[in-house]
Amino acid sequence: MKTTLRAAAAFSVVLLAAACSSGGGAAEPAEPDASPAEASELVELTIAEPVHGVGYLPLYAAQDKGYFAEQGLEVEVTTLTGGGHVNATLAGEVAGFIGGPESGAVANVKGADLVAVANVVNRGNVYFVAAEGAEPEAGADIGEYLAGKTIVGGRYGGTPNAILRHILQMEGLDPESDVTLMEVEDSSAIPSVVAQGQAEVAVVAEPQLGLGIQQGLWGEPFLNPLDLLGPYAYSAIVMPRATVEEQPETVAAFVAALEQGQAAIEEDRAYATDLASRQFPTMEPDVLEATLERAYADELWGGTYLTQEAVETALEVARSGDILDDSAAPQTYEVIADNQFVSEEG
Repeated sequence: MKTTLRAAAAFSVVLLAAACSSGGGAAEPAEPDASPAEASELVELTIAEPVHGVGYLPLYAAQDKGYFAEQGLEVEVTTLTGGGHVNATLAGEVAGFIGGPESGAVANVKGADLVAVANVVNRGNVYFVAAEGAEPEAGADIGEYLAGKTIVGGRYGGTPNAILRHILQMEGLDPESDVTLMEVEDSSAIPSVVAQGQAEVAVVAEPQLGLGIQQGLWGEPFLNPLDLLGPYAYSAIVMPRATVEEQPETVAAFVAALEQGQAAIEEDRAYATDLASRQFPTMEPDVLEATLERAYADELWGGTYLTQEAVETALEVARSGDILDDSAAPQTYEVIADNQFVSEEG
């Protein structure tokens, strides 16, 4: 027998009734004081992801190795593009999402109450690449090179888009006037935009980066925001605060399993390669190996603890990229991050 964990905060239905209609009637949530590992019922919950990405390997590892099951949980990961991962969380259709804590902050400004309970990706996981034949010359000024270019990236409001806009500003460019931005709802469409010659520059994450190299659309990145921005809470597990307060045992079980998955990816390169090959079967072995080599070299993963530096960087990038305006309801590390379930070493 299974019970389904769903966020039940009343504000979510009011806030997004027009944007995301609720599904069928939800099962009753587990009792707050019932430990999933000890209960006879299996607690089922769904985490929404904005894209199926290499950066989320720790989450997939916790599923694959049975760590969630050991904690008495059955966890499903569903891909919801175009901001659907946040909307579904607010509407109570999923338990939470994996994504930037600043996405939770944006919703909080509008009346929600979301909180990040564990980190997954600890670097700003996007890269700037140039279409084949449009590469910058060695030693070229990046700002001068980008000026006037058409750049394709993720949707406005998403974390990759915030990083794109932030980097443009760092290079002295106005995102609205000095370049032409193509902001696609589904990032998996970015390679086809470049293939059709509609953009000279793309801002991509894995596996799109590696697949584009494999297809000859672009070469290695010419700009690496992971190095430029340092520790960055790029993808965390974000849930309604009501879920955290009402079902702490379930949240603790989820985070404990996730920490094991994180450790498996950080410590066992061979396993990470095997898992990635199964999650992304269309990637050629040498491209997949290069993808993981890049991820480890760039320190993509760094434990599940949400550090103040990483969270504040995410918030500041969102503000400078015109994604987050929290002047009326300040979103700080103390507001958006909750490390009570995480081991600092985890």
